[in-house]
Formats: sequence, C-alpha cells, structure tokens
Amino acid sequence: MKYVLAGASGFLGRALARDLVADGHQVLRLVRRTPSAPDELRWDPARGDLDPAALDDPDVLVNLAGANIGRPWTPTYRMTIRESRVRTTATLAAAATQLERPPVLITQSGIGGYGTDLGDRILTEDSDLGDGFLADVVRLWEGALEPARAAGIRVAALRTGVVLGRKAPAFQLLSVPFRLGLGGRLGSGTQYFPVVSLTDWSRAVRHVAENDTVDGPVNIALPTPATNIEFTEALATALHRPSFVPVPAALMQLALGEFAWELLGSKRALPTRLQSTGFTFHHPQVATAISAALS
Repeated sequence: MKYVLAGASGFLGRALARDLVADGHQVLRLVRRTPSAPDELRWDPARGDLDPAALDDPDVLVNLAGANIGRPWTPTYRMTIRESRVRTTATLAAAATQLERPPVLITQSGIGGYGTDLGDRILTEDSDLGDGFLADVVRLWEGALEPARAAGIRVAALRTGVVLGRKAPAFQLLSVPFRLGLGGRLGSGTQYFPVVSLTDWSRAVRHVAENDTVDGPVNIALPTPATNIEFTEALATALHRPSFVPVPAALMQLALGEFAWELLGSKRALPTRLQSTGFTFHHPQVATAISAALS
C-alpha cells in the first residue's frame, strides 16, 4: 500500500514510517521545506496548499502533525496547538476529496477529548466528548475530517493515550525521576492513566488502514486500563528503582499549569472498536507495555 504521512519527522511519524517500509509499504512524507529525498513532498498546511496530483494515487493519508501539548498553554500557544492539528487535517481532507480513487484518511487525535477527570466511568468510542481546552481541540480536529466523510471517504480519528517507547518524549519525561530514584505516583495515583506500547500503536494504525469496517473515532489504549499508581509501580519495577516519592497535585499544577490535569485526571478508556474488529494487543498489560518500551 502507499501511505502519505504528515508529521513524519516526529517520534510517532518516524516509528510508523520505519515499520511501514520494513513491511514493504511505500511511504511519501509531507514536509514544509524543500524536499531533500525522492520520498518527500512539500506542502503548506497553513495555506491549505497541497497538490493532490503530486500524491500519485495513495491508499492511505495519515496526519500525525501537531504542536507539543506539554508546554504552558498561553493564549498564543493554545492557538498553535489547535491550528497545527486542524489546518493539517483540513488540508489532507480537501486533497482527499480531489483524488480519483478515494484513499483512507486517518488523523491522530487524543484521549483528552473525553474531558479532564472522568473517574471510574468507562469511555468507549460512543462516549460523548467532554469539556476543557483539549476536548474543544479534539472536536475541531476530528471535525476537520467532515468534508472527506461527506464525499464518501472512510475516515478515522485515533484517540490515543500516552505512547510508551524508549525515545518517546512523554515516556522519557515520566522515566527521569525513577532513574534518579525519586519516582512515585502523580497526585493521588488513583486516576486511570491510558497508555499503549509503541508497537501496538503502530500496529493499530495499520489495522485501521487495512480494515474497511473501521471508521470514526478509535481509542488506542491498553485493553486493561491501569491507574497511575499501577503504572508508576510497574515502571519502578522495570527500572529496578523505588517508587515512594509522590508528586503532589499542587506542585504539578504550579509547574505545568492546566496541562497538569491531563496527567492528574482519570480517563478509563477502552479500545472497543479495535477489539471488536479483530485487533489483538501484543502488550495488553501495563507491565508488558513498559517492558516493551524499555527493550
């Protein structure tokens, strides 16, 4: 199959491209600079500029672009977070509608779309989107797929938890205190903390691309949700470090601002759509997902 990747230079994009090429697929990377390789194509999503003819009959369009949400959410940066996701998705959707053979259109999305703190409530793809900045971003992000959907194109939005990989920025950040012997739960630790191994995330993207029955929102998180304290204890065990220095919620809010609630809030999300269409996880438990990330 021929995949077109936006956001191919990021951690997830590089990993997905590597796996696709290893499996014999063709990958065309969208870049915002002058292309330096035959597998690159220039685009300008801020202006909605992408030549459909230059895509050369792709099977799958995948949008993994988006500014880092782990920085302070100033008013200006909120706009950057939102526009980096919405404009890229909208540009791909517009291009998809102009292709002679309709591709599959997939965009990354986020578990944060369900809201900030949902306690023990089980979240499936049929659950309503919630309140808060990221939930509003997800509404617009996934809404940018609508022109393609209206044109009869199969579209999917990957509502992904924290992806665990050795070089994953979020996982590296979470691991640092433990490597220093200063790790522990975040806040109360009772909040459900949706994660997934990089291997299973990459496999899930390909499952969505290749399975004609999968469309709409798709949760990508462990089928056995873990709480934050279960995650931190498993991480400490895997690193052979203690886990007895909890990080107070107030300190996290002081350091991270509103973003802290994405780590402190509880989201018990289940990958219902993946599993109902035959997807099986290589790393279904938090311990095995962490081990895979460290191997």
